[in-house]
Amino acid sequence: MMKKLSFLLALFVCSSAFSQVTYDFGDDKYKPNMGQSGKDVIWIPTGNELVTKMLKIANVGPSDLVYDLGAGDGKIAIAAAREFGARAVGIEFNSDMAALGQRNAERAGVADKVKIIQGDIFKEDFSKATVVTLYLLPELNYQLRPTLLKMKPGTRVVSHAFDMADWQPDSEIDNPARGYFWIVPADVSGEWILPNFDLQTSAILSLSQRYQHVGGSLTFGRKSQPILNVQLKGDRLQFSYIDRNDQLSTVRLTFNDSKIRGEENSAYAAREFVGYRR
Repeated sequence: MMKKLSFLLALFVCSSAFSQVTYDFGDDKYKPNMGQSGKDVIWIPTGNELVTKMLKIANVGPSDLVYDLGAGDGKIAIAAAREFGARAVGIEFNSDMAALGQRNAERAGVADKVKIIQGDIFKEDFSKATVVTLYLLPELNYQLRPTLLKMKPGTRVVSHAFDMADWQPDSEIDNPARGYFWIVPADVSGEWILPNFDLQTSAILSLSQRYQHVGGSLTFGRKSQPILNVQLKGDRLQFSYIDRNDQLSTVRLTFNDSKIRGEENSAYAAREFVGYRR
């Protein structure tokens, strides 16, 4: 509670400082004020430079559907469409602000790609998003975290200013302000059977996982060894191991629920295989 109060006080001081300068937000139908109260946060728009960096770090492109949670006047959704060619949906609780955001999209010439809706981010369905952007209080990030982690592996998430507690970011932005970037990881924990893994016998891949951080071991024949250089990005896992010829071999796996497809590249050959959860 004290952290929340301290943060709100800091934002109040920040918004008071902003009030010393004249800003022209809104239009003749609605003019929001910097620092005005919302459902759970006050409104302070993300700066243009950071908006661009957030969308770049998420590698947003024309094939993406971006959802901006707490869309305000629509600037992130509009930038996703105008600068990167994506489709975008903004969810904004304040109905006047949501309507302003849609008018802004029309003025920007991207109304065919941008929709700003009035809604509650904890009730609206954004499961089809390929990219999620947000600028919320830390406790709201934490409340959203279980929903985000259930999204399709590979979904990209970018937050202005605040992290996700012990879900460590895959990358960060530190200028002109702090930002955090995550790729939603697949659930790969457990044991996986890799039939005919080394052309002579099956292997068992045992994986432990904490978000995108994975470790484990590979057992085939009578030999068990830790896997090396492990990287998980979305539904794709890469690791290395020492093969039966004492050579370093690299394995790339793609996970789809209880099945996997794999590719191994060694000094001797490259081959593909399939596997399944034990």
